[in-house]
Order: sequence, then structure tokens, then C-alpha cells
Amino acid sequence: QVQLVESGGGLVQPGGFLRLSCAASGSIFGINTMRWYRQAPGKEREPVATITSGGTPSYADSVKGRFTISRDNAKNTMYLQMNSLKPDDTAVYYCYAHIFSRSDSSNYYWGQGTQVTVSS
Repeated sequence: QVQLVESGGGLVQPGGFLRLSCAASGSIFGINTMRWYRQAPGKEREPVATITSGGTPSYADSVKGRFTISRDNAKNTMYLQMNSLKPDDTAVYYCYAHIFSRSDSSNYYWGQGTQVTVSS
């Protein structure tokens, strides 16, 4: 079964940095678009960054210039480097990916999320 697992979250002070990872596992043939979402308490989940299969990134306006999305196709993994963190960045961060696999052929998957807390 295909799974996405996020890691790297934690507590950091404003202005600090974190790097999140999202590792896909299972009988995977390939991964198309991958995205990072985040969800703060009481709010809807919102997209943060997207990276295409060719490596082209795009970002929400709120994180442009501070976050960098990347991927390592050989490891079926993507990353989110978060710099100059603000309290408003506090949320659970989720991995989302379009994956081709033996079990499902083509499907979309969510990770379980990793908590990022920015506080002094």
C-alpha cells in the first residue's frame, strides 16, 4: 500500500528555520505533482507549495522568498525548507502527491501531517 510520511516538524522561535521531509513508500512506479499543505486550528487546509514532476516550483504568496520546495525522485521524497519562520506559519503540515503504483495505477495521497510551531 502506498504511504506518505512527513517528518521534521517541531518547535522553533520566530526567525528560525526547519526542513520538512515527505517520503513515499509502496510499489511506486513514479510520482507526478507533489504539494505541501498546512492547516492551522479552526482553519481550512491550504496549499503552501507545489513542485511538478519536472521540478518546477510554485508558492503561496505568504511563503514566497522564505520557503523552498524540492524533490529527490530517486528517493521518492520531497522537502520543504522553511526559513524566517513566523508565528502565522504555525500549523500541521501535510504532504500530498499524485502517485502511480501497482496497487492503484493512479491516485492521490495524503500524509499524516507533522506539527510546526513557531513561538517565542
